[in-house]
Amino acid sequence: MDAALIRTAKREASQRGKSVSQIVGEFFDSLASGRRKAPELPPVTASLVGILKGRGVPKSDYRKHLREKYS
Repeated sequence: MDAALIRTAKREASQRGKSVSQIVGEFFDSLASGRRKAPELPPVTASLVGILKGRGVPKSDYRKHLREKYS
């Protein structure tokens, strides 16, 4: 690693009261947790997921909606 990057990592670790190894470990743990199960949705939201799958909304309807919303 670049010497400047090492100094920056050590300074950041010191400010956080941790070792560089701990920070690196936490970083890789956060990457792994991103691949884990997605957070649970509230029941109402979960019930709506996929409700419109396979049903397209015509552009004309969407544009009409936007005109009415922002007029």
